[in-house]
Amino acid sequence: MPPKNTVEATPSTMKELKDTLWKAADKLRGSMDASQYKDVILGLVFLKYVSDAFAERRTQLHDELVAEGMTDDQTAMLIDDTDEYTGHGVFWVPDNARWEYLAQNAKGLSANYGNAPRNIGELVDDAMDAIMVANPALSATLPRIYNRESVDQRRLGELIDLFNTARFTGQGPGRARDLLGEVYEYFLEKFARAEGKRGGEFYTPAGVVRVLVEVLEPTSGRVYDPCCGSGGMFVQTEKFLDAHNKDRTAIAVYGQELNERTWRMAKMNLAIHGLNANLGPRWGDTFARDLHPEMQADYIMANPPFNIKDWARNEEDPRWRYGVPPKNNANYAWIQHIISKLAPGGSAGVVMANGSMSSNSGGEGKIRAELVEADLVSCMVALPTQLFRSTGIPVCVWFFAKDKTVGDQGAIDRTGQVLFIDARNLGHMIDRAERALSDEDIAKIADTFHTWRGTPSAKGRTYEDEAGFCYSATLEEIKDADYALTPGRYVGAAEIEDDGEPIDEKIERLKKELLDQFDESERLAAVVREQLRGVS
Repeated sequence: MPPKNTVEATPSTMKELKDTLWKAADKLRGSMDASQYKDVILGLVFLKYVSDAFAERRTQLHDELVAEGMTDDQTAMLIDDTDEYTGHGVFWVPDNARWEYLAQNAKGLSANYGNAPRNIGELVDDAMDAIMVANPALSATLPRIYNRESVDQRRLGELIDLFNTARFTGQGPGRARDLLGEVYEYFLEKFARAEGKRGGEFYTPAGVVRVLVEVLEPTSGRVYDPCCGSGGMFVQTEKFLDAHNKDRTAIAVYGQELNERTWRMAKMNLAIHGLNANLGPRWGDTFARDLHPEMQADYIMANPPFNIKDWARNEEDPRWRYGVPPKNNANYAWIQHIISKLAPGGSAGVVMANGSMSSNSGGEGKIRAELVEADLVSCMVALPTQLFRSTGIPVCVWFFAKDKTVGDQGAIDRTGQVLFIDARNLGHMIDRAERALSDEDIAKIADTFHTWRGTPSAKGRTYEDEAGFCYSATLEEIKDADYALTPGRYVGAAEIEDDGEPIDEKIERLKKELLDQFDESERLAAVVREQLRGVS
């Protein structure tokens, strides 16, 4: 018998569905710490995904076998051929790990055949084990934390009921999995906001990631992120490919992540989005041990942790081609690691703290000068404040290119030039603490770069400097500025629109208006004093 619907009506829109699931999931929080709670919820979303994908492939395979004239017995024998699932990018899901089984037993499994009763947490843990055994690629990835005292078993069962009744299915081929991918991303964002600074370690705001993706336009080759967090750079790359009708199999994804829990999140996130990523056999420190030592990437996108003071520094490291980074700040270690991984013709986008553009401490100024003189910097973008809820540090994006000559990367030779974009005035506040970039904001930044570089997406438009927003500087100009790369030094002030009023008349008018306001303020203050005297 199917489980009873625990909600009066299934939400009709994606936003309502996300909000409903989040509110239901939030009831599980209980005595769990934030990181465990996150693992519990995201693990359930992943379990729902693999089960739905398996069921969808099973139905498709059944229809194919019937269409080929197979008998019921032949169909029953062939429909459980594991290769028919894994060969189509679908994980094999054993009977006891399928969502239908868990939903039927959301209140636990009663005693039978002499076995003791089992709660839903035990069943979910067993399901995670079964999936990892059946799919070695997921080994050591899935959480087994559902049968702990801190997990409210009744509410866990209710949440499984709700997931079961939510409208993920019947959306068309693959759409159920796409919806679950959206839910996973939504939950990641909500967890990041709830966890504050800790959340910033695994989640980069989608708008910031899109700036990197839209500027770099990764369509084929190797894509790499040395500090991949929950895999947001790769997910946005997949969306870019889909939006431009490009083959997502044309890219190969490589990443590395230091934190074990975050590495697991990334593995699940990428699996949900159908991305076969090489994140190494386990988590690990990129500086201490590069898990992809021979790999050269065509595109690199990264949001490294800012201003790390304690990092695995080795002065003899061959990656420090442009200077040894200081002990108390890893910013230029990340930059040089990324450059060392770029293939000929490769390009990169790296989110950094604003201080990286002008700092001279610990030899950083000399390293920056070497990078400029090597003509590796292609574009600098200053972003608005408050894009990261987890930090108030203003950020920028460094874009690097191994080759600025005419070729696949652009039809305009930009050798010896750097584009500066000051985007600090873009964006809008979505609440009192956080700003977001709109589609138009992101397009303005990306279009400016593409017209400057002469890429096909510029569609023949001609680049022009825009006072207060963008400027194409020569290396000589940058040298004259002591190799500071802050866009505001180059773009100048925006032109003030001439309203036709002579400046002398405008000053006189504004002065009179100000004095009139002072007089009105004094009059109102006198009224208030008079009223206060009458208060006993």
